[in-house]
Amino acid sequence: MKKIVCFLGFLLGLQLMAQPLKQVAPEKLGMDSRRLHHADEVILKAVENKEIPGAVLAVVRKGKLAYLKAFGNKQVYPEPVPMDVNTVFDMASVSKSMSTAISAMILIERGQLRLSDRVDRYIPGFRGNIRVNDLMTHTSGLPPYASVDSLQKLYGAPNPDGLIEYIANCERDFQPKKNFQYSCLNFITLQRIIETISGQNLRDFAKENIFDVLGMKHTDYQPTGETLQRVAPTEKQKDDSVLCGVVHDPLARIMNGGISGNAGVFSDANDLAILVTALLNGGEYKGRRILSPQGVKTMRTVPREVRTFGRTPGWDNFSDYASNHGDLLSLNTYGHTGYTGTSLVIDPDNDLAIILLTNRAHPNDKGEVVRLRSIVANIVAASLLKQ
Repeated sequence: MKKIVCFLGFLLGLQLMAQPLKQVAPEKLGMDSRRLHHADEVILKAVENKEIPGAVLAVVRKGKLAYLKAFGNKQVYPEPVPMDVNTVFDMASVSKSMSTAISAMILIERGQLRLSDRVDRYIPGFRGNIRVNDLMTHTSGLPPYASVDSLQKLYGAPNPDGLIEYIANCERDFQPKKNFQYSCLNFITLQRIIETISGQNLRDFAKENIFDVLGMKHTDYQPTGETLQRVAPTEKQKDDSVLCGVVHDPLARIMNGGISGNAGVFSDANDLAILVTALLNGGEYKGRRILSPQGVKTMRTVPREVRTFGRTPGWDNFSDYASNHGDLLSLNTYGHTGYTGTSLVIDPDNDLAIILLTNRAHPNDKGEVVRLRSIVANIVAASLLKQ
């Protein structure tokens, strides 16, 4: 009998963990719902102007959902399908922050990695005095990207080892810490370090230590089952098919079929609301901890030696890429964006997060969302009436 009670308690615990954030009226969280509704107007206008097919907006404050709404279509080709709040999106470069960077910080907290460690400690022969923190703040000097066609000619496809060999030996654009240059190669390198230390691929490590811990049911690389059925497609291909559940980023596609440090995570607004709540709560959600408060603080703080560039270890505080923060949020706001049209903005001073997920790249990679992100952030910030 005792075993049965324990088992039932375990199942109840899992069920509770899987529950999304509770949604309450914005006024109960010190926000003005009338002001928040201006976001509906600008998002619907963007849909009408064909800047995006659709979107999901979630606003999190004080551990609860103040707003969750879907707009437009999750798919317009080959036929329209309405957007809904459970739609799963290709998170693109937001994967760098929500998976790769957090995974690295977990290893740092376990004493298995340091921000100041040289990369060649983990990847023998890696050229230059590049440190882990240089990768995470995009101050390493590595080129922004690499030609998939050239890599395939050199190493065959897919060949993650070939890509790592290329990164280890390619020409650097500047000395570490001397400049800022956003680079997918930084986080593919960081992925290899994580996998070398942990003995697991990035997908398994992130799932075991982040997504499953927090009860994020529809967040994964290479989505399958119900999660795959919920995915919003991205770009139309030459054979008239559309990418759906397959990562949009070409480099990520040659990294173990989409398990890549620079892109590859798929997620939805409810799961992301859980993640940002954990980060706003010092790394913990409903008694389940992924990071310590100091780990979270380090991830959102720009290191002194690269202060002028505005990048934190894994996130963006005030670089030129941070326009999604808008004009009205606190100076400690941090976040990240994804090429496909995704965005996370986290303001610890106001205990606030803005999740704006769009399918900008569908169907012809011609959508535009940069200005919209900033406008939505301003509207949400202006709805704050109380601390």
